[in-house]
Amino acid sequence: MKVSIMFRAVIPAAVVSTALVLSGCETMSSAWDSTKSVFSGDNVTLSGAEQNPPVTTSASGSGTITVNDDKSVSGSIKTTGVAGTAAHIHMAPKGSNGPVAVGLTKGSDGNTWSVPAGAKLTDAQYAAYKAGNLYVNVHSAANKGGEIRGQLKP
Repeated sequence: MKVSIMFRAVIPAAVVSTALVLSGCETMSSAWDSTKSVFSGDNVTLSGAEQNPPVTTSASGSGTITVNDDKSVSGSIKTTGVAGTAAHIHMAPKGSNGPVAVGLTKGSDGNTWSVPAGAKLTDAQYAAYKAGNLYVNVHSAANKGGEIRGQLKP
């Protein structure tokens, strides 16, 4: 007799616990967009030491560039200590220089650089991104080849 009473009390508690756990999973899934290669947080940090050749500067930058599975690109970086004249996403491994993949647009504050709406990578650029071979750099009048640089982290 005691076993059946205890069993009846455990079943409803297990059902309620399972329902609570599953409702939490729904909340988590709505926060994650499975079509994105990058979830959140900065995935690029720029410094003069990363330039090729390295540049001695106190300038720096960081931001998030998102590359989706459909090869569309979005995001921005924010710089400090540099009067940027241009900024781009380039295709090359760390320590090498490469061609421009996406030009970035300078914001009205002069320190924010954004990916233009509708930007997309080619198949080769997307493969380079997946391999860690895309980088962002910001050019200045003093350093026309780039003052600060950082590899994108896929």
